[in-house]
Amino acid sequence: MIKVLLVEDEPDMLDLTAYVLRRERFVVAEAADGAAALRRWKADRPDIVVMDIGLPNLDGFEVLRRIREESETPVLLLTGRQSGPDIARAFNLGTDDFLGKPFEYRELIARIRAILRRSKAVQQDAREPKVEANGLILDPEAYEVTWRAQFCRLTPTEFRILYLLVTNAGHVVSANRLYTYVWGADGGDANALRSHISHLRRKLESAAGSPGTIVSVPAVGYVFRRTAPQSDDVTLPAETHVSLRPTEAATSSA
Repeated sequence: MIKVLLVEDEPDMLDLTAYVLRRERFVVAEAADGAAALRRWKADRPDIVVMDIGLPNLDGFEVLRRIREESETPVLLLTGRQSGPDIARAFNLGTDDFLGKPFEYRELIARIRAILRRSKAVQQDAREPKVEANGLILDPEAYEVTWRAQFCRLTPTEFRILYLLVTNAGHVVSANRLYTYVWGADGGDANALRSHISHLRRKLESAAGSPGTIVSVPAVGYVFRRTAPQSDDVTLPAETHVSLRPTEAATSSA
């Protein structure tokens, strides 16, 4: 059974949303403020957190930040505040998705299931070997990027984006291919992809002697260009080539 931690400070909204989730056969734990949300998250270890941003005690942004300090538990943020800065802040803090209020419950359920499918795919990726490209190391198990002894921890979504771009370094990866590889058959959202790319760029630029840059190719996609002086060829373990082929075959036709 899938366990959902639902965090909402409006009692009627909390009751109705919990009812809908239980009707869909989710196990639901409830919290009405940020402090209670953190306690329930630590005690219950849910499969996904569905949380309003405007919470008393600690708002949803702060709760998300604290969760990300310890775990990659999938998080879906809900809010009536749909400004660009709020959306960017949510993705920068590591949310997996963002749904504005009011919303249809069918869309909420669909987004939860899509996040869980992506999370499962990331867990499968964690069994793949590390990728090394001229000193740049990507560790699928820890979602970490290592460059010149510096570590940078990424969210699962950020890691999948960078993983695909690095293993195709020097070649343009279409937006459609990224949607399919990162978000699966449901496809992705252009705004979400841009937000994740922007966050990745900042993390790469913060590294001493940045390992490379993500360049936008208008109306096509993105390309990872390494700044290291070594050869442009990416050296990958044989196992990685085998594991990537089915995905590449599926996405190349997108």
